[in-house]
Amino acid sequence: MNHSDKHDAIRKNVRAFIAAERTAGRIRAGQSWTTFDRDFSIRCADQGYIGMTWPKMFGGHDRSPEERYVVIEELLAAGAPLGSHWIADRQSGPQILRNGTEHLKHLVLPQIAAGRCTIGIGMSEPDSGSDLSSIRTSATKVDGGWVLEGRKIWTTNAHHADYLIVLCRTSPKSEDRNAGLSQLVVPLENKGVTVRPITNMAGVDEFNEVLFENCFVDEEHLLGEPGQGWRLVMEELSFERSGPDRILSTFPMLSMLSSYIARDPDRHATIELGRLVGRLHSVRSLSLEINQALGRHEDVGQKATMMKDIGTTLEQDIAEVSRRLIDLSPRQDGDDLTTTLASAILNAPSFSLRGGTREILKGIVARHLGLR
Repeated sequence: MNHSDKHDAIRKNVRAFIAAERTAGRIRAGQSWTTFDRDFSIRCADQGYIGMTWPKMFGGHDRSPEERYVVIEELLAAGAPLGSHWIADRQSGPQILRNGTEHLKHLVLPQIAAGRCTIGIGMSEPDSGSDLSSIRTSATKVDGGWVLEGRKIWTTNAHHADYLIVLCRTSPKSEDRNAGLSQLVVPLENKGVTVRPITNMAGVDEFNEVLFENCFVDEEHLLGEPGQGWRLVMEELSFERSGPDRILSTFPMLSMLSSYIARDPDRHATIELGRLVGRLHSVRSLSLEINQALGRHEDVGQKATMMKDIGTTLEQDIAEVSRRLIDLSPRQDGDDLTTTLASAILNAPSFSLRGGTREILKGIVARHLGLR
């Protein structure tokens, strides 16, 4: 990525950290940033790379959103295994910081900043898909807290997670489909929680189904006020849909493709590579703009929605173009190029699903533009 900006010193620092991790064999070809590695997260925390923008009283470092962007951009571009802390740092921590009780902030945020806490997103359900307003998971108010009943699915790293932020219905449905929803930060060690891993086509147990049966959750673990869940989810999705993780999942493949073409360049391959690089530059500019707006607490919902669709399409196209341009016939199984390409191809279909399916995102944008 661009190395000549005003954050040159911190970029060099991150690159030195990455080089040392790669030399030690802890960043490997074919790895995805979603790869779970708690020890790697702890080493990132030791460098001050988690909770960067949070107040120091909660374990943060009071750094700017731009500095954080530089750090995560470099880690993502290297294919570093960030899965243990990624969701917690990207969206769950900011949610708790903005809307959590003081008890919850002091309990959870320092754990995240130390790289020792994994949080999952409990939004999707088997019969709801991307229509979150139709969820059935419910929480009933009782003395001192809530009793949670329901089922979530496609929950990333729930089998490793310490907490799950669960979108649930705390009051009956009404004409306003989005009313009556709330968010609870649920410790997964609580009684009444069952996690069932789901193996994906790459043979990895990254996704999970989570069941809640008579699960008590302390009232201090409610985010915001009862009934504010829909607004909080929309804020959370802005963080999820607009970061560099939506454009850099296959960046290691793009880098290898560039080196591959440079060894024996031809006009067609060079043009295709140039188109990919041009698109990456454009969508990165949009991501940077949104990042700055989020730092100012501005509403970026529509921009983030478009960013996610454009970014994940690019990620998938990098895998497809690489498949067409790279001749694997003379190569040995297990070399870095083959391993990285195989990982990109296997994981690419999921890029346009996580964070909202492409069809749903296009519908949101169309409604905003008055086209539907």
